[in-house]
Amino acid sequence: MISKKWTLLYLVMILFAGHNQVHAQNQKAPGYMGLWSRSELSPDYGYKYSGGLGTFSSQHRPMAIYSKIADKTYFVYSGTSDPDESHLQIMISYYDHKLGRVPKPVIVYDKMGVNDARDNASLSIDSKGNILVFISGRGRTRPGLIFKSRLPWLIDSFDMIFEGEILFPQPFWLNDSCFFLMHTKLLKGRELYWSSSKDGIDWSDSRKIAGMGGHFQVTGTFGNSIFTVFSYYPEGNVDKRTNLYMLKTDNFGKTWESVDNKVIETPLTKIKNEALIKDYEAEKKLVFINDLNFDSQGNPVIVAIISGDIRPVQTDQPRELTVIRWKDGKWHFYKVCNIDHNYDMGPIYISDDEWKIVATTGIGPQKNGTGGEIEIFVSTNEGIDWIKQGELTSASIRNNSYPRRPMKVNREFFTFWVDGDANKLSPSQLYFTNQKCNKIWVLPYIMKKDSERPVRIK
Repeated sequence: MISKKWTLLYLVMILFAGHNQVHAQNQKAPGYMGLWSRSELSPDYGYKYSGGLGTFSSQHRPMAIYSKIADKTYFVYSGTSDPDESHLQIMISYYDHKLGRVPKPVIVYDKMGVNDARDNASLSIDSKGNILVFISGRGRTRPGLIFKSRLPWLIDSFDMIFEGEILFPQPFWLNDSCFFLMHTKLLKGRELYWSSSKDGIDWSDSRKIAGMGGHFQVTGTFGNSIFTVFSYYPEGNVDKRTNLYMLKTDNFGKTWESVDNKVIETPLTKIKNEALIKDYEAEKKLVFINDLNFDSQGNPVIVAIISGDIRPVQTDQPRELTVIRWKDGKWHFYKVCNIDHNYDMGPIYISDDEWKIVATTGIGPQKNGTGGEIEIFVSTNEGIDWIKQGELTSASIRNNSYPRRPMKVNREFFTFWVDGDANKLSPSQLYFTNQKCNKIWVLPYIMKKDSERPVRIK
């Protein structure tokens, strides 16, 4: 009954909106139904990634931001209003830390039948509480979009303020003065760009950072510095991603530097250059970047899966979850553990006395699929040695996937993720845990009220 009811409501929404009009839906969803999606099918190893992809991927960031002023953790994800006909709707919501409740999520934009998690969204909030949602678009035929909340700190309604070529948006509000957007364009492969805006409405022309056949990029900020770590695609082949590079800017893109402060002319066009961290291509290794964070001194810390096989599932070639950190003028490389899938993922949390990784390193019910059980690894000597502290999830009926670290994280909403059957269409629920990773809450799949408490399941 619920499924048919919401299918009818969705059809009414489409008729009301008009087929060609691009606008925010500004409708409340019935609950927290995550998107089920999949990559293309390969005859050699099945899906590269599939299942619950509502928090996919590390190139969409940040997907959650804690606001001390509002005392809420705002988050975006890709969901659906009908689990039987899963198609992508960009959702926004928040966890109210004072009340311990979540409202019904709001549909910012309906992708009108698209089921591609690469069209997921990211989030940014300026000093006045204006909430901007950046929606990824695949090239020029399915453009990227930016939506802005009509009122500060509120998620009830959004207006579209920008349409253009934005893929894998990574926006940040810097120096209480401007938005800085790292993103990708599909030109000669997936090339890396940046642009900026004082108000989120008028944007500077995009400026290219790198174009070496294609790139996978993860960015982060420390103070007013922007760092980007990226791999490259030999001959544009996304499955052969390799090498590791880093650039940073301390002056809002005016100049770009290596991690050791050498000015580097951009865009990068040569494979061997001063931004290169390690030549994994020479070792015939693949690189899958999970996260970028910083120690208290502003030294970058990267988490990546280093793989010896293009096939995502476990073979005789090793796959290692690896921490790569800059300290004392050089890069250090530390193995965390072996891992069984190229598209598993884990963010890193850094404090003065402990580093923690929350990752899908455990074998899940869909053994050869994306994700699995989530495990906790900790280091008390700045990433040199790692021990498995325990299991966050266990005996799951669906694989857990793509755990995410909120920006300005609050201890009560420390990591959030989704689940989903990696082999077939299934429900996908959203979860979060606390800083100690000893409790789990699930967000209500179907809501009877406009505001409800998440249900604690551990």
